[in-house]
Amino acid sequence: MIDRTLERRAFLRGAAMLGAAGALPLPVFAREPEKNWALVRAVFDSLVPAKLPGLAAAIGRGTGDPQFIFAGTIAKDSQAAVDADTLWRVYSMTKPITGMAAMMLIEDGRLKLDQNIADFIPGFASPKVLIDPAKGLESRPAKAPVTIRNLLTHTAGLGYTIITRGPLLDAYNKLGIIPFRASRQTLPGQPDWPIAPSLAEFADRLATLPLIADPGTRWSYSVGLDLLGRVIEIASGRPFDAFLQERMFDPLGMKDSYWQVPAAAAGRLVTNYYMTPAGPIPIDPGAASVFLDKPAFPFGGAGLVMSARDYDRFLAMLMGLGALGDARVMKPETARLGMSNLLPPGADTGGGLLEGQGFGAGGRVTLTATPGGQGVGSFGWGGAAATIGWVDPVRGIRASGFAQYMPDQTYGFPTEFAKAVYADLA
Repeated sequence: MIDRTLERRAFLRGAAMLGAAGALPLPVFAREPEKNWALVRAVFDSLVPAKLPGLAAAIGRGTGDPQFIFAGTIAKDSQAAVDADTLWRVYSMTKPITGMAAMMLIEDGRLKLDQNIADFIPGFASPKVLIDPAKGLESRPAKAPVTIRNLLTHTAGLGYTIITRGPLLDAYNKLGIIPFRASRQTLPGQPDWPIAPSLAEFADRLATLPLIADPGTRWSYSVGLDLLGRVIEIASGRPFDAFLQERMFDPLGMKDSYWQVPAAAAGRLVTNYYMTPAGPIPIDPGAASVFLDKPAFPFGGAGLVMSARDYDRFLAMLMGLGALGDARVMKPETARLGMSNLLPPGADTGGGLLEGQGFGAGGRVTLTATPGGQGVGSFGWGGAAATIGWVDPVRGIRASGFAQYMPDQTYGFPTEFAKAVYADLA
């Protein structure tokens, strides 16, 4: 199962301050008799309402209709029940969506997997690598260019304000290389640096900073998928968000996938909580969420708010190898490639949340199955507010689970939900 402890802990160092491919699946288009999912429901019952206000899940076999499981309300102070159209901050579950957008352009011939990104962003023509990240920004020439593959797989040597430390973190903050806003509130004790005003400016500023490792040599969680959004809009000739809307969201009937939640949908947005020993603190109330504001730009690594229904449609498209019903958004071979292990040969994945596994177009790829868990070739990722989604072509199952609290290890919902899905299948 996806172990995202490292991602969560790093993400929440800032957020805590607010609190003071695979094998061809067998398509199934007819709805099967509903399964009880008793163990999944038991996980829900153990958390709602005692610990959390609400939860949701969507589980489907093959490409068939999903079953939705719900519990509770959208906030502790709300009577609005969670349903299939409730809106959730999916944070890093945005990354596979951005990754698959890039795969579409690879299919179109507008990108190549091992193409130098300097073809699109000239500032990356001569990348530099830090000599001693702990001491300063002194650098040397990189031994290889940054490629599309590197951006897709977090092997570009880029940093992340939720991971990076030392002088490079200071430089990221000062230049506004900040890939999300978690709340309208200012983080107490943290510098309140403004985010770069556009995706173009974000990319150009990022190109002036050194890398933490030579491209292709190390898996390190990064702003790679955010930078990829800029590459996508240059290669496609369309704004990144417009490209996704036209090529993915509209064809797949994803009607509740937002970079900015419209006022008319605000009543469906859950509240995000930070869990403290004294109890949960609403760090981003749905009615006053930062996601109601227009973002500086569409964050390809963490920027989407979506319904369980919409995320399931994305997963069903992956299970259908690029197609959902009559809509096809990519060829089967493109989808297979995107869900396969795209890590550069020899890339170091040790010592973190990817050890022993692979990485595809923005999501983890299971290379070694666990008994009673995901099959080899499973593809997916999780989000910082305790959400998770994946497809398992070998076992013919897709699933997504949604909570809205940080840190997710407080209750472990994503891990427990995934375990329960496979236990129910058994």
